[in-house]
Amino acid sequence: MKAADLIMHLKKKANPKNVEGMKKFGVNVEGALGIPIPHLRKLARNIGPHHDMAGDLWRSKIHEARILAAYIEDPKRVTERQMEEWVSDFDSWDLCDQVCGNLFDRTEFAHKKAMEWTSRKEEYVKRAGFVLMAVMAVHDKHAKREMFMNFFPVMIRECQDDRNYVKKAINWALRQIGKRSLTLNKEAIVVCNQMLKIDSPSAQWIAKNAKWELEGEAVQKKLTA
Repeated sequence: MKAADLIMHLKKKANPKNVEGMKKFGVNVEGALGIPIPHLRKLARNIGPHHDMAGDLWRSKIHEARILAAYIEDPKRVTERQMEEWVSDFDSWDLCDQVCGNLFDRTEFAHKKAMEWTSRKEEYVKRAGFVLMAVMAVHDKHAKREMFMNFFPVMIRECQDDRNYVKKAINWALRQIGKRSLTLNKEAIVVCNQMLKIDSPSAQWIAKNAKWELEGEAVQKKLTA
């Protein structure tokens, strides 16, 4: 099967009602067809890793084709240049999260890009940096504690960014890292307390929300088990 065949298939599966539903969740539906994620995952399983096809799908600019591209791309063949090209195309929070959580976090450049992108001004690029931190905390079972400790100063530095998709990503990363181990939980709570001293609505929201979960009975019980 070629990329053109896949794109034709996706267009036949287009569902305008689903597109309207996507709008309600804040998804940028420009170029969207309204195809559910489970269908895209099923397609990806049938295709398997395919670097060239992934590139063709991404260049189509179709929302679901780009998500599918992330599913079938081989992380070992992804270059820094490709990551920069793709992240510059991010135009919606869901595309950002799908690509970071299903591809970018499995590349050898994940940590480097997390640090770099959180310094960028573009909303979805900066979000991508923090999403990488969050998903690596979940997926990378062998990562050392020091790597995640290095992320905390970055969160404090950027916590006054009041853009919705940035502050939510910082909060996500802080919570996921704080749930990784008892030591990181204690350090994440320290970070929350530092943010609470900052006179910023964004910093206050990030910290209060994260602290509530990290100090909660469910998380504490799991970490001390």
